[in-house]
This record gives sequence, C-alpha cells and structure tokens, in this order.
Amino acid sequence: MYLKRKVDDFLCEWKSDPNRKPLVIKGSRQVGKTESIKHFAATNYESIIEINFVRDEKYKGIISDGYEASDIIKNISLIDPSKRFIPQKTLIFFDEITEFPEIATSLKFFCIDGRFDVICSGSMLGVNYRKIESNSVGYKKDYEMFSLDFEEFLWAKGYDDTTIQNMLAHMKELRPFNELEMKVYHSLFLDFCVLGGMPAVVTEYIQRNTFENSLDTQRQLISDYKEDIRKYAQGIDQTRILNVFNRIAPQLARENKKFQISKVASGARFRDYRGCAEWLVDAGMVNICYCLEFPELPLGGNYDPDVFKLYFADTGLLVSMLDDESQEDLRANKNLGVYKGALYENIVGEALVKQHYKLYYYKRDTSTLETDFFIRSMTSLIPVEVKAATGKAKSMNTLISSDRYPDIRYGFKFSAQNIGHENFTYTFPYFCIFLLKRFMADFHPAEERISE
Repeated sequence: MYLKRKVDDFLCEWKSDPNRKPLVIKGSRQVGKTESIKHFAATNYESIIEINFVRDEKYKGIISDGYEASDIIKNISLIDPSKRFIPQKTLIFFDEITEFPEIATSLKFFCIDGRFDVICSGSMLGVNYRKIESNSVGYKKDYEMFSLDFEEFLWAKGYDDTTIQNMLAHMKELRPFNELEMKVYHSLFLDFCVLGGMPAVVTEYIQRNTFENSLDTQRQLISDYKEDIRKYAQGIDQTRILNVFNRIAPQLARENKKFQISKVASGARFRDYRGCAEWLVDAGMVNICYCLEFPELPLGGNYDPDVFKLYFADTGLLVSMLDDESQEDLRANKNLGVYKGALYENIVGEALVKQHYKLYYYKRDTSTLETDFFIRSMTSLIPVEVKAATGKAKSMNTLISSDRYPDIRYGFKFSAQNIGHENFTYTFPYFCIFLLKRFMADFHPAEERISE
C-alpha cells in the first residue's frame, strides 16, 4: 500500500525542470523517503540504479578512480554489469548516504555531466550534513521530508483535495464548521494524535482500521532512534543524548514545559549537556522551541539559546513513551489524561515545523505571562496559543492589549472550539493547524489595517 505524499508533487516538479540538479532528500528514520523515491522512479524512468550503502558496502569502492561521473558509472558496472545506464532515462539512487558521505563529492560531477538524474537519501543526514554540504555546494538541491502531516493522513483515509480546500475556505471566511464536520474532523484528528505520522504506523492503521499493533510499531521506532544515537553520537555524549531523549516526555507532562537539564540526571549541569538537544534536532528526532528574550520583531537573534522546550518531531512517538496505563486509556477511550496539554502542544509545534516555521515561545520570569508559540506576518508578531480545553487565552490577551508589545496586534488560538473572532483573537479548531501557512498567505486582518 503506497501512501500519497507531498514529496510526490515536488519530485515531479524537479523532474520537469530542464536544469535540475542532483537532489538530496533529508529526513529522519522511517518517514518514507526511500518508498517515495522508488514510487516516483518506477513511473518516470526506464532504468533505475539503486545503491544502498548499508546493504551493499561493496559499492563504497566506486570512487576508487575519482569522482567523475564516467568513472563512477564504470565502477558500478564492474560490480554489476546488468545495470543499464541509458542517458536521459536513468535515475541513480544513492540510499543511506550517511554511511558513505564521500559520495556527495560526486554530485558536482554528475551535475556537470548531465546525462543521468541523481537522488540521494538517508537517515541521520543532519548529523553529517556539514561534510555533505561542503562537498557539493552549488551543485545539488535539498528537500526536507517529514512524517505525514494531517493533510497526508486525510489523504490516506480517502479524503481528497476538495475536503482540504473546504477546510481552508472555512478559515478564510471565518465561517464555523457545522456540527457533523466538527465531530468527524475532531475524531480523525484525535486518531492522528494517537498514531502520529510515521508511514508504517499509519499503513497498519488504515489496513486494519484499528490501533492494533500501532504501539508495538511506535516502540520499535523509538528503539531504532536510540540505536541511532548509540551508533552516531561520539563518546560520552551517547549517554547524555540518550538521557535528554528519555526525559522529553516526562518534562512535557509538567506544567512548566521548559526543558531542565537539572532534571535529566543526578548532578547534571548545563555545560556538560550543551549541544545534546541540538544533536537530536539535527538528527530529526525532536523539534526545539526557543524562548524569546522579549516578544518583538525581528524573531531572529531575539531568543535565549540556553532556554528552550523540546518536542518530539512526531507526536506518535511521544504517545508511545507514555506509561502503560495512559496508553490503554488513550487508545481505548481517547482520554488524553494529564498528557492532554503536552500532546496538543507537541502536535501544534510539529505542524508548524512541517510548514517550515521556526518555533519560539515566551515566558516572563516575574509573572505567569506565557505564550506557547509565535509566528509573524510582514508587520506583526502573532502569538499562537494552544488550549487543551476551551479556556481563555489570558496571556495572549495581555500581550495584545498592553502598550508594551506594539508588534502584537492580534493572535490565534487553537482549541476544541469552533471558528470564531472576538477581541482581536482568531479561534480555530486543532485540526486546522496544518493550514495555517496557506491561511496566512492572503490574510489581511482588520487589526493590521487599523494600525496602518
């Protein structure tokens, strides 16, 4: 069963570009990179040369005569003479290049040669990407792939683009959903919260129409991630990075979700753990949300790099790390329990990252003022509040109404409530979060027009 992905359209656009460069598809383990590339290749090329540097280590010798395309093709053919290199009709797919980053140097020469299309892929690329980047700068194109977002989940459930456009129209027109729409979309979104977007998990769910085996699959993915940490992290950092990874879920369950190194291990000091969170981010396992020093524009540089929250890059993996009792209640009764705030906050952060937003929050030390996330328009800083229930966003109201924060004119609240607009706050149901960037593309609120 192949799941339709957003990368499908990107690959077709890349193929249609007459000046296309070799492509590097980045993304964490098991997000569907290889399957999507193979699906695309099967319908677009007469010959597909797939080389997996984990499975076929002998191919690491293909650069023994240098990095010229002709030399590499000669050596591939020497190892396997059945492989056909047909100019303009062949895709060379280098998979798992994390195991052999030296191959990235060849991308320049394949780009200059121009006879064959090249796609590279691999897990953990972020950790080794500096070497890959320096070896091929200017001669490749990058694409970052994530686990499924809610839109792709809806596609997997059989919904088409008409459904997506209808949801976006509701947002643009500030038109509430009817009772049936709210019930159906909310139920689907809860399923997505429990499952996350890892293709293996979603595929099992679609085929069985139950949560059966989803937890086992998620926990296997967690084990694989931990094995990656042991394999790719160096020295004593392995233990420290694992300690940080294991403490993300418990710290998110706390009211103060700021990640505290002192809670990671007995006697843990920040200076000893510096870089561990960033390593997990580079590996694609977690998303980091930095605390703004003050809620104002610009966002870049206006944050404390030592104060942050950590979220899982896929909410299903957070779910799999909860205790057994919470698991049973969650899957059987859709009861999110004490983790309700953490799950919704994690999935909103995940959705923002998948729309290529960077994550920032704000908490004033001298008061209870705190806002979950921020995005920006051309002229405004926009707080984004996540409410587990239907409560009021007191901190956001303070930011909007106070003269101390002139860049903040209005805000967004995502909760279980229907669409609404009141007192400079735009309210949307959780399930709309994946559409925020498209909504913002032509959103011109009255609050910004008044300020002009």
